[in-house]
Amino acid sequence: MRMWRIVLPLTASIAAVPLVAAPARVTVAEVVGGTMPGSPAAVLQAGTGPAPTVDSTPSLVALSAMAAAFPHAALRPTIVSRAQWRADETKRDPRAHYANGVTAIFIHHTDTPNAYDCADVPHMLRNLYTGQTRDQGWGDFGYNFLVDRCGNIYEGRAGGVDRPVIGSHTQGFNQGTAGIAAIGTFGRGTKVPAPMEHAIAALAAWKLGLRGVDPRSKVRLTSTNDKSLYPKGTSASFHAISAHRDGFATDCPGEALVARLPAIRDLAARLQGRVLREPARVQLSQALPSLDGSR
Repeated sequence: MRMWRIVLPLTASIAAVPLVAAPARVTVAEVVGGTMPGSPAAVLQAGTGPAPTVDSTPSLVALSAMAAAFPHAALRPTIVSRAQWRADETKRDPRAHYANGVTAIFIHHTDTPNAYDCADVPHMLRNLYTGQTRDQGWGDFGYNFLVDRCGNIYEGRAGGVDRPVIGSHTQGFNQGTAGIAAIGTFGRGTKVPAPMEHAIAALAAWKLGLRGVDPRSKVRLTSTNDKSLYPKGTSASFHAISAHRDGFATDCPGEALVARLPAIRDLAARLQGRVLREPARVQLSQALPSLDGSR
């Protein structure tokens, strides 16, 4: 019997973001438009719960099927679950709401201090969660995911990280999108930590890859209310990885993080196995920080 060996190419790797194989069970929806200081394991050893659970590797048959269905699927990064950062599930609405799929990402910042210890992030998340459920009345975390300065990724809104959960992050454009919040404040002149950038790119590459969306592409979204920059029912063009300010009257996610979005889009595309045009490849090598924080 001839033995076949399936090799899935990965054109870029990120030492700061531990990656695991994407789940074998992924639903195709209709298109609508390691270790380092402060790693999840280190954070959770500080008394916040058990170490993150890593998905088991899918079988060769599952990997082959996934590769055929999602030729530009990216590996799923490690995500610290709500249970692991000890979210109080009694505070949220018991029912999650879902779109047909995620075709765009909106990047936010939490507008909180930057000089935090990553071991304290679970406590910070619980405070943010209380504010968004009790004070904002959003029924749960508004963001689908949050990323800290050490590159750790946290589950925000409940409902399943691999599902198209509708959040409360971008007025008028929560349907069919995911909100990723960088923990901190990133106004002009602020340095965006390299591990944070890499984690945002890895997370966006995975979520958009579930629908085959190129992170460098443009998508069309339709405003669902009149509180956004576009009247209800208006169809508008957005980057697949956009800033909060692109859809709502706000400075979020800050000038510094907005300036990094082109490099984040390019890195996310590389993680999906997409070949960059030569000018973009040169720009990427010049723009992206190294893992030791140098530019």
